[in-house]
This record gives sequence, structure tokens and C-alpha cells, in this order.
Amino acid sequence: MLAQELDIQSPSLYYYFKSLDDLKREVMIYGWKKMETCMLDAVIGVSGYDAIRAMCYAFYDYAVKNPGIFDIMLIYNRYNDEKTAEASSKLFVVIRKIMVSLNISDAACGHLIRTMRSLFQGFALLINHGGFSDHPSAEESFEFSLDLFIEGMKTLEGK
Repeated sequence: MLAQELDIQSPSLYYYFKSLDDLKREVMIYGWKKMETCMLDAVIGVSGYDAIRAMCYAFYDYAVKNPGIFDIMLIYNRYNDEKTAEASSKLFVVIRKIMVSLNISDAACGHLIRTMRSLFQGFALLINHGGFSDHPSAEESFEFSLDLFIEGMKTLEGK
């Protein structure tokens, strides 16, 4: 499909990539870098819980507008090298810094980041693969989930 989209013969892809696995690795890195840019752009001029909310919406928007890339992004644990680790870690460092600025302990930040990833990656996958019915809308459920997540975060301030 990629070769067809690029209007080239499929064997020509392997001039640029060693294997299908190498192609997936590069798409995964591309996706994480693009998502990172979207999420960091979303927090310009905002802080605190507004920044968390903006980053979550940016994550959601990117994931549902790029479902194929998003699916490939989630295989990053398959690769154990510096380039792939860096591609998926920068934005989580920013999220941690925002959470620490809210006076949330480092230990709690680690759990919150995992919860955030699980909630919103799972949410995006369900949307992308038709896992929700029309009522209530997926957008309403996303907003509800995000509100619940942020209210839960607030209970961890100063602990």
C-alpha cells in the first residue's frame, strides 16, 4: 500500500529500507516525533492542568487522525536502541515536569504517566478500530475520561 501511495514498485522500497521491520521502525520513530511536536505545540502558553489537558487532546487528535501510524507507534518496545528509546521518551519527560510543577511526587508521576498512556492509548485504539458505539459520542467519553483523570491527579498534590 505504501509503494502504491508513493507510486513506486514495492521492491523499490527495499532500496531505502533493509526489511519490512526496518520500515516499521522508521514509521514508528516518525510517528512519535510528529506526536511529540503536536503535544509540545499544544502546551505553548499554558501550564498546569491546562497543559495536561492540551497535551491529552493533542495526543488524541494525532492518534485518531493517523490510525495506521499510531498502530505502528505502539510497537516501539520491540526495538532496543537509543534512537527508538529517544523517540518515545521526550514527551514523557515534559509531562513529568508539568506534573512535578503541580507538586505531585516523582513516584506518583510515574504511575500517572502509565495511567495516562494506558487510558489514552487504549481509548485511541478503540476509536480507531470501531470499538465504541455512537452514543454517547467518543468525544464526550474522551472529555469525561480526561476530566476524571485530572480530578484524580488533583488528589495527589502535595502527597
